[in-house]
Amino acid sequence: MTAIAYDPSRLLTDLWTTVGGLQMYARAAYAPAPARRIILVHGLGISSRYMLPTLVRLARQYCVFAPDLPGFGRSQKPRHALNIERMADALAGWMNQNGLEHATLLGNSLGCQVIVDLAVRYPQSVDRLILSSPTIDARARSSLTQIARVIADAPREKFSLNLLALSDYLEVGIPRVLATLHHALEDRIEQKLPAVDVPTLVVAGQRDPIVPVSWAAHVASLLPRGRLVVLPGCAHGTNYSCPDLLVGEVERFLIETV
Repeated sequence: MTAIAYDPSRLLTDLWTTVGGLQMYARAAYAPAPARRIILVHGLGISSRYMLPTLVRLARQYCVFAPDLPGFGRSQKPRHALNIERMADALAGWMNQNGLEHATLLGNSLGCQVIVDLAVRYPQSVDRLILSSPTIDARARSSLTQIARVIADAPREKFSLNLLALSDYLEVGIPRVLATLHHALEDRIEQKLPAVDVPTLVVAGQRDPIVPVSWAAHVASLLPRGRLVVLPGCAHGTNYSCPDLLVGEVERFLIETV
């Protein structure tokens, strides 16, 4: 008899939840109880689609969810772009609606700003945090600098990620992306980090021009229970371009912080 390889992507479920009058979409992969619940939170303008490489690897032993925040992906679009606090409110409401309190949250880029804000204002919802390429570098707090860094990052990523991101940006609309960038620039993550009282792993890509290793190290130093790891050869989208390295560090972190 030929063995059938385990493929978590076949187990993905579409999950729709109404939060604050808006429909939120999420990809979900369920594991038998009492598996740890991990929630993956996407970055600026892009949908949870680019979380799939990390999702399917984590789904081998965890329950994993990847929601689209309101305004992005398949989730409903509010009239105006939400700021970081309102996105965190929506995520907390989505978690509550689905019984996912006290979960591990993994964010990439702007997703880190959302989950840090959530951890500070909804501490009962969070068990662990993983901040992969956490924005915004306080030394580069301008739209032009951030856009220049995104352009510099593009050739360092997989071409398929650039195509996916471009498709998502065009679907969402550039005005909403730019409005969300403005909200991200106003958010001072560095002022919130000292109040995050859960074990937190900060992940930096060695070749990331958007979040240099020096900024990621500063983020880790501000966290009461933070630690830093650097992924060699990786750029900004570690969850897509370096999923095996990222998941290896996440699994090690979860084991060591039980």
